[in-house]
Amino acid sequence: MTDARLGTDARPFRVAVIGSGPSGFYAAEHLHRQEGVVTQVDMFDRLPTPFGLVRGGVAPDHQNIKAVTRVYDKIAEHPEFRFYGNIELGREITHDDLIAYYHAVIYAVGARTDKRLGIPKEYLPGSHSASEFVGWYNAHPDFRSLAFDFSGSTAVIVGNGNVAMDLARMLLVPVENLHRTDIAEHALRALGKSAINEVLILGRRGPLQAAFTTKELRELGEIADCDVIVAPDDLPSAEEISEGVSKTALANLEVLRHFAAKPLTGASRRVVLRFFQSPIELIGDDRVSGVVIAENELYLTEHGSVRARVTDRTEQIRADLVFRAIGYQGVPLLGIPFDAAGGVIPNEKGRVMDPTTTTHVAGEYVVGWIKRGPRGIIGTNKPDSQETVDQLLEDFGAGAFEGRDVPGRAVLERLLGERRRDFVSYSDWQMIDMLEQERGRDAGERPRLKFSRIEEMLSALAEKKQEQRRVQSAQAQHEGE
Repeated sequence: MTDARLGTDARPFRVAVIGSGPSGFYAAEHLHRQEGVVTQVDMFDRLPTPFGLVRGGVAPDHQNIKAVTRVYDKIAEHPEFRFYGNIELGREITHDDLIAYYHAVIYAVGARTDKRLGIPKEYLPGSHSASEFVGWYNAHPDFRSLAFDFSGSTAVIVGNGNVAMDLARMLLVPVENLHRTDIAEHALRALGKSAINEVLILGRRGPLQAAFTTKELRELGEIADCDVIVAPDDLPSAEEISEGVSKTALANLEVLRHFAAKPLTGASRRVVLRFFQSPIELIGDDRVSGVVIAENELYLTEHGSVRARVTDRTEQIRADLVFRAIGYQGVPLLGIPFDAAGGVIPNEKGRVMDPTTTTHVAGEYVVGWIKRGPRGIIGTNKPDSQETVDQLLEDFGAGAFEGRDVPGRAVLERLLGERRRDFVSYSDWQMIDMLEQERGRDAGERPRLKFSRIEEMLSALAEKKQEQRRVQSAQAQHEGE
């Protein structure tokens, strides 16, 4: 063991970040802002592309939100930051490898799947999760091969959050409005032929408990040639609003009152917001054709939270497509503790906890949705990640990592080269990024045209690198003449 103090040039503090979404980048940023500690941050992602849900989850017509990636580009410029894309935990690198090659590990893997409705016939053809549809129209490689049948007229979305608002908008917005976005090309073609003209959004609870933001709600009213329908009886009166209701809920209520009071225009499309409704069964044999919904009543739990329970009042509604948008769910990682009920890695302020011993798993930490559950917006991840890194730094200051020596970055890269020759660096990603932007300009002034298959982007990257080598070789030959 060397005599150098951990956190110096001679013996840098090595931290792995698994996942490259906002929470992972904010963790890297906070680590690198610590003066007097030389920290090498190696970020891994199973995809060749970084940014998580900013790239694969934000709606294509919200380009301004995606501008946050410029912040992550700045973070990646730190000389002690490295990105290793196309490297999956459990495939090219294992949990044992992380423990052997790093002093500390931060899991930032997010929530990769959706919560289930748990009702009969939930998986009939025509019934989909939100993550499938969102990933499909955002060119996520996991969902490229999916197909959605838009030949019917009516879609039902179960959920009352921003994802439900995004899905409704993408189904109803005139397709010409999407031509200058980064929507996947296959989605643009399919939605251009869509016959969907009515979307019903079902919320289990009432307007004051809805999880969507006011901005997302207002955007429903901005869809061209589309009526927004809200039943006035679903909206509470001023006397029915209790103290402590959030400003967002009150702002949402004002927008909903505006929708409810606005006369119908006879538009060719419509979106209907129905509250106090729960699906209890899907209808259909070969594919979904309807939903049985039950009317709910609200009640207060002993802790003061508002819950919904179904009544015996039911009805059947038509549905040619059904999407569940009731929340994302984390998935377990091999070798890491997991709370299946909460869909998170058990932790205390970001320190991973062993549920069998209720003690901290030395050197392992967690940030983002896999830490706290799928709550909050992009910016919520910054204080969340800072909290975790503060715990890690507290352990560092207490000498928790001093007794361990780990191999240097060059050794790690030799290991990765043996297991995955085509892993992607950050400069490689920037080349992919440039190629996508060039494709977008060629397709008609779109911000980018994404690669939707991993092999496609790796092939384009290899071709671009080869082209650059040919140019460099020709320049060198010319200079030598």
